[in-house]
Amino acid sequence: MIKNTIPPVAKKLPVQLEKHNDTRVDDYFWMNERDSPEVLSHLKEENRYYDEMTAHTKAFQAQLFKEMKGRIKEDDASVPYKHNGYWYYRRFETGKDYPLYCRKEGSLDAPEIIVFDNNEMADGHSYFSQASYSVSEDNTIAAYGIDTVSRRQYTIRFKNLVTEEILNTEIKNTTGGAVWANDNKTVYYSRKDEETLRSNQIFKHTLGTDPSEDVLVYQEDDETFYTYVFKSKSKKYILIGSDSTMTSEFRFASAARGTTDFKVFQERTRGLEYAVSHYDDAFYIQTNKDKATNFKVMRTPENQTAMQYWEDLIPHREDTLLEDVEIFKKYLVISERSNGLNKIRIKSWDDRVDYYLPFDNETYDAYPTTNIDFDTHILRYAYNALNTPASVIDFNMETQEKTILKEQEILGGNFSKDNYKMERSWAPAQDGAKIPISIVYHKDTVLDGNAPLLQYAYGSYGSTIDPSFSSIRLSLLDRGFIYAIAHIRGGEYLGRKWYEDGKLLKKKNTFTDFIDVSKFLIAQNYTSSKHLYAYGGSAGGLLIGAVINMAPELYNGVIAAVPFVDVVTTMLDDTIPLTTGEYDEWGNPNDKEYYDYMKSYSPYDNAFAKAYPNILVTTGYHDSQVQYWEPAKWVAKLRKNNTSNNQIIFQCNMDAGHGGASGRFEALKEVAQDYAFLLDLEGITK
Repeated sequence: MIKNTIPPVAKKLPVQLEKHNDTRVDDYFWMNERDSPEVLSHLKEENRYYDEMTAHTKAFQAQLFKEMKGRIKEDDASVPYKHNGYWYYRRFETGKDYPLYCRKEGSLDAPEIIVFDNNEMADGHSYFSQASYSVSEDNTIAAYGIDTVSRRQYTIRFKNLVTEEILNTEIKNTTGGAVWANDNKTVYYSRKDEETLRSNQIFKHTLGTDPSEDVLVYQEDDETFYTYVFKSKSKKYILIGSDSTMTSEFRFASAARGTTDFKVFQERTRGLEYAVSHYDDAFYIQTNKDKATNFKVMRTPENQTAMQYWEDLIPHREDTLLEDVEIFKKYLVISERSNGLNKIRIKSWDDRVDYYLPFDNETYDAYPTTNIDFDTHILRYAYNALNTPASVIDFNMETQEKTILKEQEILGGNFSKDNYKMERSWAPAQDGAKIPISIVYHKDTVLDGNAPLLQYAYGSYGSTIDPSFSSIRLSLLDRGFIYAIAHIRGGEYLGRKWYEDGKLLKKKNTFTDFIDVSKFLIAQNYTSSKHLYAYGGSAGGLLIGAVINMAPELYNGVIAAVPFVDVVTTMLDDTIPLTTGEYDEWGNPNDKEYYDYMKSYSPYDNAFAKAYPNILVTTGYHDSQVQYWEPAKWVAKLRKNNTSNNQIIFQCNMDAGHGGASGRFEALKEVAQDYAFLLDLEGITK
């Protein structure tokens, strides 16, 4: 890596931030002023420095991009699914970045109808995203959401599928989804608060009317909740959900026509979480009621929805997390997780059938996919593993026969899953817990402590990172890298308690777990500190920031993507998107106990003088979840306090948001940049 280029030096304008009689000094608070000339100039200088520091890898980046793109079947298509008389699917065309959404009437042999061509729609935009679209029950009108800024503020539009006319109606500042009533003229949608971007209102729109006349159906006034709307699989009800991190509430109304008369299903009770499905004359509730930490399934008559009427159907189990349910006419399908592994359980309503789909790998990823129809005995699910490309499978729940509909093709001619070894290990944590690790590497990689290893984790919101396949990752594995997923606390890999033990006042378990996994991988001769790398994004970027403050000597390099690193300041600012809804995840720093705890691990507040590893930080200027200024300020402070000669580089994509570049190939270019950074540190240049 080039060492003689001078990094940008951000000016210091100290601002005193006071809370609970404690004063923090933020030298770079001025970067919070979006669109100011000084901020834009600084970000431009950071991007210039990044380009200079990585100029010697540009050819290698191009090679990596070509290699990763070469494994992808460009003219690929999803497996069609049938809905309301039409077969729906998505396909790509060679050389094009965006998908075409298509359907066929009645039969797969029928002529193709292109509903949306995102390549045409994206033309002229540096960023483009279409939210999922929904079609009226008479199959004539499609509602769809478009974002061309990357702030996740979608504009809903309508297309007449008979005439192919785009209607004049535009509904702005929404989450992108629209839910049809059964009258084919009414849609419900979520609108966002303009400042915080919290989805706080549900509106009803009638086709042919001006959006200014839309009727407010529900408003969520509690700033720690967000709201959304959906239709039951039975098509009988429209449901409005309100969720916070640890509390749920639903309202429901007949989907027959555009009503505004919604009834509370079960009023919110702090700590009570529940989700609702409907079938026949009953509702089915997935809930933690009665201290069911890992959740259970209950049932209640559709005219008696308060929780005193709920009765157990699938009881709570201490060793099994109940993740989801899928309802069919004859079967209930339950997605579970036991000892970290996905399980799919199939149970008939008459209790005569009750079995699990067989999976025999040591570690894998399996889950139900698109199952829209009630009256079918076919379950569609997906399966993959760290060394096994994804398959889409139809499973006959009556005969227990499976049909593989599609296997992911890995082009290039030399891929074989037998070339890659997959393992699951358990690292001892500081407090005696055992932390699962999913590991994959090329069979020719020697485990003598000298192999480079990329360790990844997320560790927040109960989000579980499953050991899934990536054709892109082969570019690391084929060059001798080991890849390890640390299933740390803060996720739900080992059940709900695994999550609870990595949030709020136990958040530091997330960071120490990651460090303990690193120490274990070194002790087991997978790698060494000279060859160990770490990656995390968003809340996973917070993880990386905390880890390199606590144990910088363990890593040769790290990548922090869109990192949430200025925890205290952000959580004290309730005008920033997502803040108030995060209190139950991180704590509310207006409470001194949470303030002190956050301050003790916040990466920005703890970036003191120390020998940091090589660091690459990436962000998007339009990021609505982690504002660009968090990583920008963090990088400036890291550079000021870094006592090593290692490089700290920062790239801000001025056209993107939290998810990075749009388009399947533009996104690959960003991965190529990340991989080139890691490989360059290893002296691997081709």
